[in-house]
Formats: sequence, C-alpha cells, structure tokens
Amino acid sequence: MKRYTLVFLCMVLTVALAAGCAHKPKEEKTARELADEGMKEFKEEDYKKSIKAFEQLRDWYPFSKYTILADLKIADANFNMKKYKEAISAYETFERLHPRNEAVPFVIYRIGICHYNQMDTIDRDQTPAKKAIETFTRLRGQYPDSEYAEKAAEPLKECRISLAGHELYVGRFYFKSEHYKAALARFLTVVDKYPDVGDVEAARDYIQRCHEAMTDKPEPDTAPETENSK
Repeated sequence: MKRYTLVFLCMVLTVALAAGCAHKPKEEKTARELADEGMKEFKEEDYKKSIKAFEQLRDWYPFSKYTILADLKIADANFNMKKYKEAISAYETFERLHPRNEAVPFVIYRIGICHYNQMDTIDRDQTPAKKAIETFTRLRGQYPDSEYAEKAAEPLKECRISLAGHELYVGRFYFKSEHYKAALARFLTVVDKYPDVGDVEAARDYIQRCHEAMTDKPEPDTAPETENSK
C-alpha cells in the first residue's frame, strides 16, 4: 500500500513540475536585462513595449533594486502617451512605495502636470485645475527648495487664472438670470481670492450692479443649477 502511495505522490509531483515549467519562460531574462530592455524601448518611444518589460520586471523580481526604476518609468511612459489618469495612478503608487526617494519632488510635479493637462475652458468643470493647484501647493510646501517647486509656479498661476475666469463666467450667468445673490458671491470670490490674476475691475463693476439690482428688484428664491457652476 505504501508503494502505491509513493508512486501516486511521484506522479502528482511530476505533473505539478510540468505545469510550473509550462508557465515559465524558456529563456527567463534577468532583472538587469528587463531594465535595459525597458529603457531601450522607452528611449525609442515604444512606450507600450517599455511598460511591458518593466511590468515583467516587477512581477518576476519584486525585490530587485531595478523595481524602483520600473515603477517610475511605467508612470513616465503613460505620461508620454498622454494617458494622464494611468500616469497619476502610477506616480501616486511610486510616491506611496518610495516616499524617501529623491525622485519624489519630480513625481509630485508630474502629478500636478497631469491634472493641469486635463484642464478645459473656463466654462467647463474646473476639477482638474483645483486638483493641480492642490498638488502644486503641496509640492511647494514640502519641497520649497526643489527645482520642481520653481517650475510649478507658472502652471499654478495659470490654474488660478482659470478658476478666476470661471467664477466671473458663472457670476455673469447668474446675473443675467437675475439671481443677484448667487452672482454677487461669485464676483466677491474673484476680488477676495484672485485679486492678482482675476479681472477684478469687471468683478467690482458687477458687484455694484448686483447691489443696485437687489435694491430695485427682488429675485427668485433659488439660483439655477448648471453642470458648469462648480
């Protein structure tokens, strides 16, 4: 009986080994070889192949010193392909896994640029601009002496210009709809929050007109809701 049991166990082990070999590449590359391959494809701008090589590196050699490079270049490849949502996720993963790495200021800057590059006109949803401002502000707060903190200054300003323009745009919409309280709040925001980048002169003119209109004519109880009023 013991003999048959031993034979059965040998058969099971043989099948298991065969199955394992079936999933293992015939010529498994080293971590260094995969890193070199990923960088080669990246430099040649074949970002999909680059990502594939770096993902294999991470899967096969999760504790290799080259996994840090793989994490960063996967994010960079997605960024260069303008896949900003994927890039944001990859950069955030890098920052979470390697919080003390010297590339973190660059990574935070790139996250901000991903949001910045998704901005639309002032009449559209301003969520990307708000997220970009949040990210750039965090970068400048945590790494004020970084070159990327300095580079973030201009896109940060453009984001604030977009938000100021949006407030004025929505305020005018409310004013034309005779919802003067809602309009007034928007124009006051331009003056109070964006005095350096907003059209303050236009906002102040509308503020006066709102006060005059509110004195002369009552308005509806509620302001109209629009998808772009955020």
